[in-house]
Amino acid sequence: MNYWLVKSDPETYGWPEMKKDKTTFWNGVRNHAARLNLLGMKKGDTVLFYHSNTDKAIMGIVKVAKEAYHDHTSDEERWVMVDLTYDSEFKNMVTLADMKQVPALSEIGLIRQSRLSVMPITKAEYDFIVKMGE
Repeated sequence: MNYWLVKSDPETYGWPEMKKDKTTFWNGVRNHAARLNLLGMKKGDTVLFYHSNTDKAIMGIVKVAKEAYHDHTSDEERWVMVDLTYDSEFKNMVTLADMKQVPALSEIGLIRQSRLSVMPITKAEYDFIVKMGE
């Protein structure tokens, strides 16, 4: 199993919608590195859901429900999307500011490549963040 983090502007699609919908497609990614990360996602992989802009915090966990397929918002075949399904909500949001204070998370993509919307994380980083969210 792999671990990932996806970022969303809550004004576009936020955690409340994810909880309500239970399953959604993750589309609109137009960055080549993020596209490669979508292609690397496998069904059952665990994904942290991050609110960018306003909260700047990880809200909870979703899972990959369907592996990469053509993004219907693009005419170009190279752009893909995945389906994600709701798993669980954190008791406490894990803010970017809090993560920046933790040396064990200093190499996480969210801090090093803040513009990337889909990124891998290590199991150790995932476990640490989940513990922060409890």
